[in-house]
Amino acid sequence: MLSATPALEDVRDALERYGDNPSAFLALNQRTEYFRAEGIEGVVSYRSAGRYLIQFAGPFAADQDRAALLTAFRAHARKARKRVIAVQLQSTDAELYAGNGFTVNQIGASYAIDLAQFTLRGSKFVRLRNKISRAKRSGLVVEEADPLAVDDELTELDKDWLRGKGRFAKELAFLIGERTGTVAPLRRLFVGRIEGEVIGYISYSPVYGTRSGWLHDLTRRRREAPPGVMEAINAHAIETLGKAGAEWLHLGFTPFTGLDPAHEAPGASPMVAKIVRFLAEHGEKVYPSQTQVAYKEKWAPHALLPEYIAFEGKPSIGAILRLMRLANAI
Repeated sequence: MLSATPALEDVRDALERYGDNPSAFLALNQRTEYFRAEGIEGVVSYRSAGRYLIQFAGPFAADQDRAALLTAFRAHARKARKRVIAVQLQSTDAELYAGNGFTVNQIGASYAIDLAQFTLRGSKFVRLRNKISRAKRSGLVVEEADPLAVDDELTELDKDWLRGKGRFAKELAFLIGERTGTVAPLRRLFVGRIEGEVIGYISYSPVYGTRSGWLHDLTRRRREAPPGVMEAINAHAIETLGKAGAEWLHLGFTPFTGLDPAHEAPGASPMVAKIVRFLAEHGEKVYPSQTQVAYKEKWAPHALLPEYIAFEGKPSIGAILRLMRLANAI
């Protein structure tokens, strides 16, 4: 039996208790819908898209309740005459979904830095240090900022950033974080200024679970920003967050990267695998995966975490396109 729609505070509580996914905080994005079942503590986050309920991450519930919550959510979808697609699943989620009849494929990977081990010293970081130094010689000053205090400046920067993407460019949605909204005060925001003007920023979201810390999430820079600005902002954030006791910095999910046949789930769809490989090689217009992963590899991450997509029933091109439209990728 379906229980009442949970309040945002209840969802946040479920994420803090059960959210062992580096991107779990993104379930608090605006326009997200939530499902919970009578007698089960936990939530499912999703969005409706045509004939599908597109679930973000796995069920946020205790290990012993995750399968029951998934079963209840599938029943809810069937009652609405919709099918479930789940995206950004972790390895344990992939096992759960494959074991419950879903078709599961690796779709990409996320990357993470162990802050206890991280240092910018050493020969492998020479180019990164030089890039950061170059940005600082341009007059860059990095500081942590109150999101509300700099909202107008960042809104203008966002417009400039989007104009630089081209006439028909759209901001990605659903699978990335947000700068505004009810939960904005829970994030940490670092901005870079040159001569007082904000030239770039990075927003960091809380990460719960076994690799707790922060998620390097939303990033924006002005078109005229000198090289090294984003690297300098992130280096400053790493130092600040590490001193405050953070254990991990997650660099986020990148679709179509980190693909490995050894990571595939039992019964993976050859058709989906072929599409993902094609996009990995030719999909820069859909999502700049290679650019993103090149930035992340600069930091020599200590962990690569495969992430998955799961289809209830047989996957179809239409289902994949529906997800891509929801994410504003096409």
